[in-house]
Amino acid sequence: MTARVLLIEDDNRLAGMVQTYLGEAGFAVVRAADGRTGIARHRDDRFDLVLLDLMLPDIDGLEVCRTIRSRDDTPILMLTARGDAMDRVVGLEMGADDYLPKPFEPRELLARLRAILRRGRGGERSEVLRFGRLEIDVDARQARLDDRPVELTGYQFALLLELARHAGRVLSREAIMDLVRHDRLEAFDRSIDVH
Repeated sequence: MTARVLLIEDDNRLAGMVQTYLGEAGFAVVRAADGRTGIARHRDDRFDLVLLDLMLPDIDGLEVCRTIRSRDDTPILMLTARGDAMDRVVGLEMGADDYLPKPFEPRELLARLRAILRRGRGGERSEVLRFGRLEIDVDARQARLDDRPVELTGYQFALLLELARHAGRVLSREAIMDLVRHDRLEAFDRSIDVH
């Protein structure tokens, strides 16, 4: 299964290098160039790990870390050019799981990322629903058709998951709306009809 990584980094060259390297190692990387975008992407999707730059143009990386940590326990690996001991201590105390000073070797980043993910799994198995050629990994929030990933928004995944959990039953439009509890749809009440 492909681990999903949210990379919040404003240096496009470094972000591109990390995305390419991790992609070649089998990870799916979603990029955000600033803190606000990173927080929004984390809120709207599910990730196995967050790579977070400490110095971002809009919001300090520590604030992004605090916001993410207040929502869930997604592992956070901080990347920063500020490498003194006090910065590392503050980052770890704010909720980061690990800290890697820049510049870094891509192999070390990959090794740390894999170690964090190994610790986080703890032997747990994901709930996987299968329907013919379709496979839905509930914990990873991923769907695969013919063993190929299907790109879905957070809302589309929630809708697919609830329909799968209620397979064989006829559901009214209102029942589907209640199941996915997607409050942002209230203003656009008909958007469920197009899915």
